[in-house]
Amino acid sequence: MGYLQMSRFFLSFMAWVLLLSPAAAAADHGGTSHSDGSIGVIVDYGSRVGKEEKVAMELAIDDFYNKTNQRLVLHSRDSQGDPLRARLSAMDLIEKQQVQAIVGLHTWEEVSLVAEVGGQARIPILSLADSTPKWATDRWPFLVQASPSRYLQMNAVAAIVGSWQWRWITVIYEDTDSAATDIIPCLADALKQVGSEIGYLLALPPFTVNSSSPLSGELEGLKGRQSRVFVLHSSLSMAAHLFETANELGMMEEGYVWIITDRTTNLIHSMNSAIISSMQGILGVRSYFSQSGPRFQGFYLRFREKFHSLYPKEDNHEPGIFALQAYDAVWSVALAMETAPSSKKGLIQPFLERIAISDFHGLNSRIQFNRRSLAPQRIFQIINVIGKSYRELGFWFEGSGFSKTTNKKSTYSRQLQVLGQVLWPGGPWSVPRGWSLPTSQKPLRIGVPQHGTFKQFVNVTYDGSHYSVTGFSIEVFNATLEHLKYPVTYELIPYSGNYDSLVEQVHLKEFDAVVGDISIISKRWKHADFTHPYSEPGLVMIVPAETESRPWLFIKPFTKAMWVLTGVITIYSGCVLWLIERNHTSAFEGSILSQTATLLCMSFTTLFSLHGEKLHSNLSRLSMVVWLFVALVITQSYTANLSTLLTVQQLKPSVKSLKDNNFVVGCSLRSFIPKYLEEVLGIDPKNIKDIRSFEEYPQAFRRGEIAATFMESLYAEVFLAQYCKGFVTVGPTFRVGGLGFVFPKGSTILPDISEAVVKLYEKGEIMYLRNKLVHSQKCLEVEAEDDHSISPDSLWVLFLATGATSTVSLAIYVGGQMQHFQDFMLENIGIWRLISAAMRSWMHHHAQRTQFSGGDLKRTSSLVELGTYRGSHGNV
Repeated sequence: MGYLQMSRFFLSFMAWVLLLSPAAAAADHGGTSHSDGSIGVIVDYGSRVGKEEKVAMELAIDDFYNKTNQRLVLHSRDSQGDPLRARLSAMDLIEKQQVQAIVGLHTWEEVSLVAEVGGQARIPILSLADSTPKWATDRWPFLVQASPSRYLQMNAVAAIVGSWQWRWITVIYEDTDSAATDIIPCLADALKQVGSEIGYLLALPPFTVNSSSPLSGELEGLKGRQSRVFVLHSSLSMAAHLFETANELGMMEEGYVWIITDRTTNLIHSMNSAIISSMQGILGVRSYFSQSGPRFQGFYLRFREKFHSLYPKEDNHEPGIFALQAYDAVWSVALAMETAPSSKKGLIQPFLERIAISDFHGLNSRIQFNRRSLAPQRIFQIINVIGKSYRELGFWFEGSGFSKTTNKKSTYSRQLQVLGQVLWPGGPWSVPRGWSLPTSQKPLRIGVPQHGTFKQFVNVTYDGSHYSVTGFSIEVFNATLEHLKYPVTYELIPYSGNYDSLVEQVHLKEFDAVVGDISIISKRWKHADFTHPYSEPGLVMIVPAETESRPWLFIKPFTKAMWVLTGVITIYSGCVLWLIERNHTSAFEGSILSQTATLLCMSFTTLFSLHGEKLHSNLSRLSMVVWLFVALVITQSYTANLSTLLTVQQLKPSVKSLKDNNFVVGCSLRSFIPKYLEEVLGIDPKNIKDIRSFEEYPQAFRRGEIAATFMESLYAEVFLAQYCKGFVTVGPTFRVGGLGFVFPKGSTILPDISEAVVKLYEKGEIMYLRNKLVHSQKCLEVEAEDDHSISPDSLWVLFLATGATSTVSLAIYVGGQMQHFQDFMLENIGIWRLISAAMRSWMHHHAQRTQFSGGDLKRTSSLVELGTYRGSHGNV
C-alpha cells in the first residue's frame, strides 16, 4: 500500500507541475482585465474532436459578446485524452481560476472523474461525451449532458442488417466502459428486433501507436470465421489502423460487409485520402445536422477561417457535429450567466437550474434539457465510402425508417434499398451474402447416423476404402441444395452414437450440420437449430391386423408342429399301452378294425379324462402316470392360451389397454419415443422393448414379444407398405416429432435451407420422393397366426419324458416276451423238427415231379414217397 500511495502522489505532483508550466498552460480567451463570468474548458488538444470543440467554443464566446456585450472568459486545459489529467485540470480550474462551469470531456471515463470533482465543488459540468449512461445525471446532480445520446444509432445499424437479413453479426469495439455496458447491449437488443444476433464480440484495447501487432492476430481470427458482416464501433485512429490491416489481410474484398458507427463517421470529413482509400465500400451511420440557414452559414465560414489559421496542417477545415455541440453548450452556460449573479456562493444552485431550463435554437437543433440531458439524436445519415470521398445515400429516422430526404413530405421504408444502390467492398454492386461459402478445400462436415433403425432413410455402407451414404433423407437433402442460389460443397461423415449425441456434436463444433432422419424435439433445440421439417410430425401405434371372423381360432393356441407332436406322442403312448395290456383286457379282443378303434379312443380320451382305465401291468401303469401328467400340462396350457386369445380378440387396441394389461410395446431406444411413451403416455419403462432394426419388428410380433409398436408417421407408412397384410395403425396420431436437418444455432445457411425445403413442398418434389420411397417397398406375407401359439420349444422336456418312459416300458415288455418265446421253442422242439423235415421232403419231391407229366404219375409218385416216409419214421 505504501508503494501505491507513493506512486499516486508522484503522478499527481507531476500532473500539477505540467498544468502550471508555461508550455502546458493555455491562454485564456477573452482576456482577464474585466469579465462577466469564466468558463472552464477541458478538451484533448491533439485530437480532431478537441481542436474542433476548442475553436467552436471560442467562436461562441465571441458571438455571445457581440450579441449581449457581456465578456466571458474561457480557461482551456489539455486533457491529452487522459482521464486522470482531466480530473486534475478540473481541480485546477475550480480552485485557481474560479470557473463557474466546466465544458468539454469527450469520453465517459473523463466525465466520471470530473463529475465527481464538480459535485464536490458544486460546479456544473457540461459533458460533450456521446455515450454517457442514462443514470449518470442521477448519480452526479451537477452533471449536465450537453450532447444528445446517440444510442438510437444502434437501431439504424440493425435496420441496415435487417434490410438484407444477415443472420449473424461480428461486432468489433474499442474496449471502454461505456461501450461494454451500454452500446453493445443496445446493439444486441436492436438486432434481435430484426431477427439477427451478435455471433462474435471482439474487444480491442484503446488504440496506441504500439497496438498494430495484436490487431493483426485478432483480424486473422475473424477471417477464419464464417460470418462476413462486421460492425465497428471505435475511435477514428483505431478505425484507420484497423482498415489498413484489414486491407493487408484481404478482408476488404468481395463478400465482406463493414458498417461503422458515428464515432468514426462523424469525423469522416476530416479523413485524408489514404484513410478513405482503405475504407472503400463501407456503410456508415453518421449523426445528422442541418447545414442550411444563415446562422450556420456564418458560423461555417468563420470556423473554416479560424481553424485553418490555428491548424494549417489539417487536410479539412470544415466543422463537424462535435463543433456544433460545443458551440451550443457554451451558449447554454452563457445564457444562464446573463441573468444569474455569479459572485454569490449561495446562488450557485439556481445557476445550475438556469442551465437545466435552457430553451433556444442552437446551430444544430433545439437546445432543451430534460432532467439535465438533451433529447437523444433521432435522425442519422447513411453514407457509403466511394473513391476519394463518400456518398450520402439518405437518412434513417427513429420510428419511421429510411428516407431520401428530411422534409415533411418524405416517404419512408424499413429497407435500405429505397436509398439506392450501394457499392460494397471489393467493388461489386450485388449484395454480399454475409457469410463465407464452403469450398472444396473446406467443405461442410455433415454428420449422418450410422446405425439407424430404418435403412430406407439413411443407409451407410463401407466398401473397404470409403463410406457410401444413401436413403430418402439424403435424396431430400440433395434436392434441397439444388434450390439454393449458390453451390454448397459437403462431405458426409457417419456417426455411431445415438441421435441426441449426434445433434450435440453440432453444438460441440465437431460437425457443421447433421443430415438424416433426425426428429425435431425440444430437447435437441438446446444444442442446435432445425430446418423446416421435411415430414409431417406425428406418432402412431401399430398392431397386428385381426380379421372379424376367425372360425379356426380354436387351433391357434398350438402351432402346427405342436399339434402334430401331440398327436404322435398320444398315438405312440396308446400303442404301447395296447401292446402291454392286450392279453388282459377283453376290450382289445375282436377284429383288427375294432382293436384299432379301441386303441385310438383310449389314447385321445387320456387328454380329457385323467382317471385312465384299470391296468394290469406295472409297465403300463408307469407309462400312463407320466403321460397323464403331460396330458394335464397340455390341456391346461391349451385352455389358458385359448382364453388369452379370446380376451385379446375382444380388446380394442389402445394406449389404455396396453397400460391396463401391462402389454409390452416395441420401439428404438435410440430415438425420443421411449421417453415420450414413459413421460407423456404413462407406459411403464419395463414394458418398453428395444427394437434395433426394421426387420426385428415383425419378428418380435410373431414371437409374441410385443403387442404394439410406436413409430413416427413416415416410418409407419414405409413399414405398412412392406408388411401390408399383417399390421395396421390404430388410435390417434400424437403430434410430435417430424424430421428435419440440423445446423448450428444462428447458422447463416439455415434460412436458405428452410426456404428450399418449403419450395420442395410447393413443387411437389417431397411428395414425389415420398411416394417413390413407399412404392419401392415390396409387400411381404407375415404369418400372424403363430403370434401367440405355443410351440414344442416350450414343452419339449415333457414330450421327451413321456416318450422315453413309454419306450423304456415297451423295451422291457418286448424283452420279457422274447424270453417266453425262447422257452416255448425249447418245449416244442420235436414238433419244429418234424415241420422242418416235412418242408425239406416236400421241396425235394417237388423238384422230381417236374420230370413227369400227367396227373396220375404225379399222384403215384406222391403216394410212393408218402409210404416210404411213413415206413422210415413210423406213425407219428
